[in-house]
Amino acid sequence: MLDVRARAALSGPLDRAAAMLDRPAVTPHRLTALGMLTGLASAGSAAAGWWPAAMVLWLLSRLADGLDGPLARRRGTAGSGAGGFLDISADFLVYGAFVVGVAVAVGSPALPFLLVLLAYYVNGTVFLAFSSIAERTGRRGDGRLSGGRSLNFLGGLAEGGETIAVHTLWCLLPGFAHTIAWVWAAVVAVTAAHRVVTGYRQLR
Repeated sequence: MLDVRARAALSGPLDRAAAMLDRPAVTPHRLTALGMLTGLASAGSAAAGWWPAAMVLWLLSRLADGLDGPLARRRGTAGSGAGGFLDISADFLVYGAFVVGVAVAVGSPALPFLLVLLAYYVNGTVFLAFSSIAERTGRRGDGRLSGGRSLNFLGGLAEGGETIAVHTLWCLLPGFAHTIAWVWAAVVAVTAAHRVVTGYRQLR
């Protein structure tokens, strides 16, 4: 829901940052890998209850994830199959690992976090299935690409911006982690249901 506005607001700063990073040793794939590694480190920090470190690493991870696309565009490699595959794989790994890290830190009940993971699973399945079928049939979803990546995109209530905000909120308010998880699981579930209906209608 926030991604279109966020991309419009951040495109200029991210492009300027990508220009500063545009050196032979810095590649879009390495930025993606850096985002994945710092994201996994943030999940480990969350599991240990090191909430300030978890938040900083999480935000650094998402910054690296936001810079690989602009750098790829500068290099003329945006939309590459390998880059898009690596990027979405890293995102799913980091998102799931962070939820597990928070669940480990705050303890039982685990149910709200399991529901978040289930909602992520369904949402991701719908997202990738639509992208694959839309590409094969020449459809373009809602006219956007996933963060400038190589995948057709169906928008929804919970997108990347909301996910970053909620995961950051877990670090800021770990005492309310279960409540946040209950609400977030419901929001992601609504998004998944919306994408199922919208995707089915657009592919008919």
